[in-house]
Order: sequence, then structure tokens, then C-alpha cells
Amino acid sequence: MDEPGRQTIPVIAIDGPSASGKGAVAWEVAQQLGFHYLDSGALYRLVAFAGAQQDIPIDDEEALADLASKLNARFAGQRIFLNEQSVDDAIRAETVAAGASQVAALPAVRTALLARQRAFRRTPGLIAEGRDMGAIVFPGANLKIFLTASAAERAARRVKQLKEKGMRASLPGTLRDIQQRDARDSERRIAPLQLCADATLLDTTSLTISEVVTEVVRLYRQSLAHGLP
Repeated sequence: MDEPGRQTIPVIAIDGPSASGKGAVAWEVAQQLGFHYLDSGALYRLVAFAGAQQDIPIDDEEALADLASKLNARFAGQRIFLNEQSVDDAIRAETVAAGASQVAALPAVRTALLARQRAFRRTPGLIAEGRDMGAIVFPGANLKIFLTASAAERAARRVKQLKEKGMRASLPGTLRDIQQRDARDSERRIAPLQLCADATLLDTTSLTISEVVTEVVRLYRQSLAHGLP
């Protein structure tokens, strides 16, 4: 259950598959509303990245959960630090993304990170993006959004993003990786990627980031006008 003591602090939960645009949308919405921002996927990437650095097998649930509970990570806006070293680009590598998807399927790791994610809920409010923000982490969120887009469009976006960072990427390989990650995320036993019954579905295939941000902000203000929780 969500923490009852913080129910008065508004939360917008934005979930969706890889490269659906949720990160860029969540950040821009947070800027417009003056809210805090949580990139929950970065936490799982950090665990996968730190685990690889320490040669911890990707299926060693106990060791990875212990690592997650002690993770010396710090967020400064969109900057991410591990042991006070900037790891922004390092954790965006496709190998780390694949590892994060596997790590996220481990129940003990998810439990270890739950309190850390909920601690981001501070006044005046929070925009939380990930895969189970609305279903598990903040079930009482004021607004739940599920962003999606075609796999082909998401692969093209990811390739463009990686190349802009100076990383090598191929469209066929990236499309295959995204399809495999979609399957892992939606079929895992614990907290699978899913559309909540009370979430609004937004297909971003043919929309710009600005258009999606405008719609999310509109939906949030509409929820306030109607007195939703």
C-alpha cells in the first residue's frame, strides 16, 4: 500500500514501456508544475551497473537486494551520481538497460528499492515515471498516465538518443532489444508492466514531447478541478 501519511502531497504517475517518451515527458511536466522528479528506472539501472562492477551475477537476488539497499546514489535534477561519480551516460548503455530489466524482475530488489522511491514524495508534489509507479509504488496517485508508442517508433527514438550521446546503435538490433524487454517487463511475475484500470492511455507514436506534456498537465489540472484524490 501507498504511505498514508503523505496522501496530501500530489503525485502524477507516468508509466510505460521502454522509449515511450515517459522520461522526457515526466521531466518537462515536473518543470512546468514545479514538482520533484523520480526516474525509477535509473534506480534499477544503477543496481545492474553497480552489480556488474562488483561481478555480482545478474540472478543473485540476495546479493543484488543487499546492494540495492546500500546503494550510494544521488540525484541532482537529471544528473545521477553513484559513489559521487557521474554515471549519467554509463547507465544508459543498452547492456545496462537489459540488465536492469532482469534485476527489476527480482522481488527482493524491488522491495529494497520501494521505500527509496516513495521517499521522493515531497512537497509541493512529485512526477514519478517508470513501469509500476501507478500500480505498486504510488497506487493512490492523483493522476495515472500510461504512455505507449509502436515498437518501431520507440526503437527509432532510442537509436537517435544513443547516437546523440555518441554511442553506436543499429535500428534492427535496438528494435529486437526493445521487443525482448517489452516481453520481460510485461510477463514478469512481480509488478509486471501493465495499464492500470484507472490510468489514462496516451499513444505518443505521432505526438511530440510538447504535445504530450500539454495533455498531461491539462489532465492533472482537470483532476484538481473535479476534486479527484
